[in-house]
Amino acid sequence: MMGNRDLERGTNAKNRNQSYYGGGGAYDVDYSDSQWTSWLVPMIVVANVAMFVVIMLVNNCPKNHNGFQGDCVARFLGRLSFQPLRENPLFGPSSSTLDKLGALEWNKIVHENQAWRLITSIWLHAGVIHLLANMLSLVFIGIRLEQQFGFLRVGLIYLLSGIGGSVLSSLFIQNNISVGASGALFGLLGAMLSELLTNWTIYTNKIAALFTLLVIIAINLAIGILPHVDNFAHIGGFMSGFLLGFVLLVRPQFDWLERRQRPADARFASKYSMCQYVFLIVAVILLIVG
Repeated sequence: MMGNRDLERGTNAKNRNQSYYGGGGAYDVDYSDSQWTSWLVPMIVVANVAMFVVIMLVNNCPKNHNGFQGDCVARFLGRLSFQPLRENPLFGPSSSTLDKLGALEWNKIVHENQAWRLITSIWLHAGVIHLLANMLSLVFIGIRLEQQFGFLRVGLIYLLSGIGGSVLSSLFIQNNISVGASGALFGLLGAMLSELLTNWTIYTNKIAALFTLLVIIAINLAIGILPHVDNFAHIGGFMSGFLLGFVLLVRPQFDWLERRQRPADARFASKYSMCQYVFLIVAVILLIVG
């Protein structure tokens, strides 16, 4: 950022004191920060909802369902009606429809050179419940991050973490298909954790912030133990986002931010600490090796 100008938005950013991630005191930051307008996260939500409508139109339960496992749910919706609950309890399409539209499937990725499924699977959801859970989580996590760091960095973390989750999932789940934005969402959680660690000096209530974030992460990982939940995508996305956060979400340390309030002959403060450089270098190496 040059001259306090928001390069990602193209307008002057307003300086103000911000509380981070949830608006609670545990996340207060010790300096005035630039504020971006969040538009990417809402667009991702709209894109996912639109894609789910397309999925259900392609699924067309009344036409394609053979009636073996019961009747279509909410038949009054016509082509948008859901598969029988015995087949899909999440109020969504059939697995064959998801596979046709780009679900994560190891055999097709490896043996049929369909690596594009690593990306398309991020934009597919197995049902209304699945979609709502992920989109509500995205709004809660993503909007705050985008306001703090801008659309470019958050967008990169979201997409690359989603791919990272897809890669790990395809390596360990080879007999079933997998869909969903969970890997990308866990990437944002991982980035939040690494951002807190690498920018430790700018937080006022460090321990409270760390504890709260770890509890949120632990609860979400515990949910992954439930049947039919792809925890490998969660772990792969989390680790990808965790490493990317050290690279993309580094902030100047507090002493450097307070330099204008110091006497002219005061000792020069480095913009970034040695720990931040170490975190960044190690993260880059692990991302390249991984």
